[in-house]
Amino acid sequence: MLTGMRKSIYRVAGDHDIVINELGDGPAVVFVHGSGPGASGVSNFRQNAQAFANAGFRVLLPDLIGYGASSKPAGIDYTLALFTDTLKEALVAHGIEKAILVGNSLGGGIAIQMALDDPGFVDRLVLMAPGCIEELPVYFAMPGIANMRSSFGSPDFSPADQKTLIENLVFDPVHATEELVAERYEVAKSQPKDVIVRMRTPNLQYRLGELKMPILVFWGSEERFMPLSGATYFLEQCADVRVITFNKVGHWVQVERADEFNRHAVTFLRG
Repeated sequence: MLTGMRKSIYRVAGDHDIVINELGDGPAVVFVHGSGPGASGVSNFRQNAQAFANAGFRVLLPDLIGYGASSKPAGIDYTLALFTDTLKEALVAHGIEKAILVGNSLGGGIAIQMALDDPGFVDRLVLMAPGCIEELPVYFAMPGIANMRSSFGSPDFSPADQKTLIENLVFDPVHATEELVAERYEVAKSQPKDVIVRMRTPNLQYRLGELKMPILVFWGSEERFMPLSGATYFLEQCADVRVITFNKVGHWVQVERADEFNRHAVTFLRG
């Protein structure tokens, strides 16, 4: 249960609306969700946000463009710059001058790009199986992404397809609850196919060494979306990084090991 959550909407460049949900007070922690049909800030981080707020942080849960309750334009390429620029503009309008970024999957790639674009804006990074550190063909070959692109690209995308996609995100299917399936399918019905099939992201692997802020990386051993080998890139290139891997965990570390994730991340954020 997320208590005292507040909602704001900001009109950004391109005449798009970005929604930010918020709870708690203290240093700003921005949770950046990943891609996938029905994704949103609240649905991706429901098991984490309250713990961070209780620990004394101001938790921001934005819905990226194309997701949640934010604008979902059709007929465009969903580039990394589109995600980062619209999110940054909304955060600045919300009064955020410096933040900790917590990003999963695409959200991790967005967090990395924002830190590269404006290092002074990002205090620390917490990344869970982040994207944008491989060439697109590598990602498209991963079974979870291949299935997502195929099923969501179909005009007959159904609640059963939604459930299968969520099961692909986790090692234990118990986390694919009927409530979560229904919540995400309701959002997915309003999403254009472009948000997945026309996503365009660069490979930032060779720029990771430019990240000088402290970084905490999580990865699950049963990953079906982002190759586990990506963890090595951070260890080899980043000056201030620590990596935690979990056995029998899939793409959603923050869901399958929520208590451990919350504890490790909060400790890291407290320095």
